[in-house]
Amino acid sequence: MRLLHTSITVKDMDESIAFYTKHFGMELLSRREIPQNGAEIAFLGLKDTDHRIELTWWKGKKDYAEGDQLDHLAFGTADVKEEVEKLRKAGVEIAKEPYSLGPGSSEIAFVKDPNGIWLELIQRR
Repeated sequence: MRLLHTSITVKDMDESIAFYTKHFGMELLSRREIPQNGAEIAFLGLKDTDHRIELTWWKGKKDYAEGDQLDHLAFGTADVKEEVEKLRKAGVEIAKEPYSLGPGSSEIAFVKDPNGIWLELIQRR
């Protein structure tokens, strides 16, 4: 596996994009709505690394407590279903079974670490 991106929850998408591009030299790589989750996401990156930051804005989220900002870490895997089964047998909590956001999309699943932090597993198409 390899670490793909770190997702953080943001209060204002435009303000957050401006912050990371202006102050950290990041480039906006993509931005899109995820209607299935009631969210909007944007990916930002730096030229010298493949690791990305995913900004996630939840449409229905009104309360923001300090510490809520880390949304998830994402890991790439060759076979998400096989990885989920391996983790399940090891006693890891499965938060979301493997699914796809649509035809041709990556297969994804979520598990939780011992602290309750969500870890996304992504099998690219």
